Amino acid sequence: VPGSSPLPAPGRTRGGAGRRTQEEDREEGPGGGTGRRNARRELRGRGGAERARREPWARGRHGGVCGEGPGPGPGWDCARALTAPCPHRLPFSSSQGAPVAIAVAVVAASALLLLLLRGTARRPSGPVTLQDPLAKYPLRLLDKEEINHDTKKFRFGLPSTSHVLGLPVGQHVYLSAKIDGNLVIRAYTPVSSDETKGYVDLIIKVYHKNVNPKFPEGGKMSQYLDNMKIGDTIDFRGPNGLLVYKGTGTFLIKPNKKSEAEKKFAKHLGMIAGGTGITPMLQLIRQITNDPKDSTKCYLLFANQTEKDILLRDELEDIAKRHPEQFVLWYTLDRPPKDWKYSSGFVTADMLKAHLPAPGSETLILMCGPPPMIQFACQPNLDKLGYPKSSTFAY
Repeated sequence: VPGSSPLPAPGRTRGGAGRRTQEEDREEGPGGGTGRRNARRELRGRGGAERARREPWARGRHGGVCGEGPGPGPGWDCARALTAPCPHRLPFSSSQGAPVAIAVAVVAASALLLLLLRGTARRPSGPVTLQDPLAKYPLRLLDKEEINHDTKKFRFGLPSTSHVLGLPVGQHVYLSAKIDGNLVIRAYTPVSSDETKGYVDLIIKVYHKNVNPKFPEGGKMSQYLDNMKIGDTIDFRGPNGLLVYKGTGTFLIKPNKKSEAEKKFAKHLGMIAGGTGITPMLQLIRQITNDPKDSTKCYLLFANQTEKDILLRDELEDIAKRHPEQFVLWYTLDRPPKDWKYSSGFVTADMLKAHLPAPGSETLILMCGPPPMIQFACQPNLDKLGYPKSSTFAY
């Protein structure tokens, strides 16, 4: 039962989490998790960790006007925050009252408008596990379930049965462990909803030794997880990532870790996923189709090697059946069966043109999958079809 036994206290990872060292292992190969290139960027340099600590967007918390007190978030009172006395405020005379009152009203209106434009964060339905993106939270393995021949679902217990993970839509978590004396870190997007209490589910492809000639040692993290026993713990850290979905078509996207988040509105959302790269796409698809106020239309092109490799197929097809006006699903397989009615082969320009929204100011294309697929199939063909770089994002 989640939370039935106390977990070790979370540890801070300031310098260590912010620096990519020789201890950290190379990425385990295509399809093992999401956001690996971002993981390397986010784990490079102490300055990155310090900036993440300073940036409100990265931490998910905002200080008040003077940097003290609560800011937007659960339990935040807008009116009280704008009118509460500030210990740093200078006294003023009554003759200054009218101009200052007008100025305060303008600032208040502007702040409220900004909050409305950016979207308000959904209140968590319980205590949040990921309180600090720089802290490690050891979570206990509750269950392992075989999904197909090489993929498993791992369920980890949160601190209590009332806790939620606390992961904004579009973000991912890092799992870290010492393996053969080296620190190994991987990025994953949960498949469980952030409304789920008491546990978090990850779907992970297990790369065994001597199966793929390109990776004779297999995946270090995936094999480590596969060998974990029920009750063992592993460190989670987050939220992390360069993209946050605020709802109703509004995205906040950072071109890189050091950049400020840029606002992007998408009425049409194209998605290209390969293998386990489906997990961040499902996170978005669920959020959009479950929100009656969100009219964003999603188009998913899902690439796999064989039909048995298609992860989460039942749920994807159920969503497409229940929301045909909002979610369009298409597959392509490297080795399709004889009666296959979808596409076959690698992702091509013709495939993208037929199954993704056309380029436009209200179109955004998201990609997640093996690096070769993104670098040699997706991005060149999107360029060929006229999608601007500002309208594409790779996890």
